[in-house]
Amino acid sequence: MAVPMISIDQITCSPAETQQRIAANWQGVVAEVAEAARASDRPVDAVRVVGVSKYVDTELTQWLVDAGCHDLGENRPQVLCQKADGLVGPIRWHQIGHLQRNKVRRLMSARPMIHSIDSERLLNEVIAEATRQECKIDVLLEINVSAEEAKTGLPVEEASGVLDRFLQQVADAQTSPVRIVGLMAMAAWGKDLAVAQQQFAKVRELRDELQASSGLALPELSMGMSGDFPAAIAEGATLVRVGSKLFGGVLPPAH
Repeated sequence: MAVPMISIDQITCSPAETQQRIAANWQGVVAEVAEAARASDRPVDAVRVVGVSKYVDTELTQWLVDAGCHDLGENRPQVLCQKADGLVGPIRWHQIGHLQRNKVRRLMSARPMIHSIDSERLLNEVIAEATRQECKIDVLLEINVSAEEAKTGLPVEEASGVLDRFLQQVADAQTSPVRIVGLMAMAAWGKDLAVAQQQFAKVRELRDELQASSGLALPELSMGMSGDFPAAIAEGATLVRVGSKLFGGVLPPAH
């Protein structure tokens, strides 16, 4: 069952203070990401922060956009589409949660980057729908790098076959309605940062192997969340998905 989103009536401080805290939180995350990039000898602009707004309603999400966050990630396609219709600003949408094939058609209206391609059947559905709607969609193959049964994602050993069959299916990988532009992964739950960094390194190595074997550029690595994004950036993450840090001091204790 989906967790209800927090509204302005449930926040722990006044609306004005909430806006100030969200803005301060955003600036703090941007500074931490920049510091992690510099520590890894990477350009600061090599890493984008995807603000995970699944916790909050449209009004609170707008305050995050107003603070400067223009990449927004949602778990549920229906919520992403609702917010896309209601928010104002130069927003790039990211579908980061598990995506059911019967939700693909509606999702296309927001033209998101889909991080969570976790099966060949889903990839084919996205290709078919993007072709029908004559739109361009960038996607990432989700990799279950920790091999946890409770997690979605392609097993590491299946990624190459999925990519090979994709390239056989499309006439031109660059002009195809769907472009595979990289990989997404989550580190194992409950592990320390050293283990997380090892798993992020494994994803980067897999990306490098897939680029070499396919000849396809895969520039994006969506890795790292609020608790482990410095380790992900050290291993080449270009997209980090941050949620709880952005709403610190705003949401009720259960969140």
